[in-house]
Amino acid sequence: MKAALVQLNVSDDPVANLPVTVQLVRDAAAQGAQFILTPEVTNCVSTSREHQKSVLQLEADDITLAALRQVASDTGVWLLIGSLGLKTEDADGRFANRSFLIAPDGSIAARYDKIHMFDVQINETETYRESAGYRPGTQAVMAQTPFANIGLSICYDMRFPLLYQSLASAGAQILTAPAAFSPVTGAAHWHALLRARAIETGCFVLAPAQTGTHASTNHKTRDTYGHSLVVDPWGEVILDAETDTGVYIFDLNMEKGVAARQKVPSLANRRRFSDP
Repeated sequence: MKAALVQLNVSDDPVANLPVTVQLVRDAAAQGAQFILTPEVTNCVSTSREHQKSVLQLEADDITLAALRQVASDTGVWLLIGSLGLKTEDADGRFANRSFLIAPDGSIAARYDKIHMFDVQINETETYRESAGYRPGTQAVMAQTPFANIGLSICYDMRFPLLYQSLASAGAQILTAPAAFSPVTGAAHWHALLRARAIETGCFVLAPAQTGTHASTNHKTRDTYGHSLVVDPWGEVILDAETDTGVYIFDLNMEKGVAARQKVPSLANRRRFSDP
């Protein structure tokens, strides 16, 4: 089947971002893609928690989710909304970083809240404390579709291989890793991490990404790495979108996963052990 990654450069304004995203998803469907994936924080990239409080919405009210569900229904495609920043009812006011798998009838087939929070200091000028604004999820999620079992993850999750091994052991054949990756860590680790997750599990890894400098209203801007990636189950990169926004079409041949797992059955060979 044909599938597509949508590489975005969204601003901190969900209303302005939405028409661009909708058009790119429709373009992907018009090119024959039956499974389309968008990046992490498809609705809004912002460095300001106060600004996020003013523009993010609850899931039930979110305009991006509603519009993209309608696009999936209109075009009859499976759509992974890599993630949306959403308000929650949590007492501490933190947001959710939530991925959605949308079925061709527009229904929500699966939800996944990002488990691992990006709390790092990359250098003297680049620090992230995702957990200050977002509360972590606690549940791994795999969704069954007619074409494959899909294991969901988001960005920083990719540094934690046990999550992916758990998904693959549960039957996942495709692992999704939508991202808004730092350019510094992206240049050093992006390709290596995604290839490793594919090799370890014998799964396709599909990683749609944000790219470039993200426009911001009266706040510090943020840069992301781009390079939306498709890695096959043997660890070969079959698509690298580099840094331009747009639609990137590829073929998804699920037989490759069967062949890779037969050659190196690492999941079947795993053994339990005691910690040191």
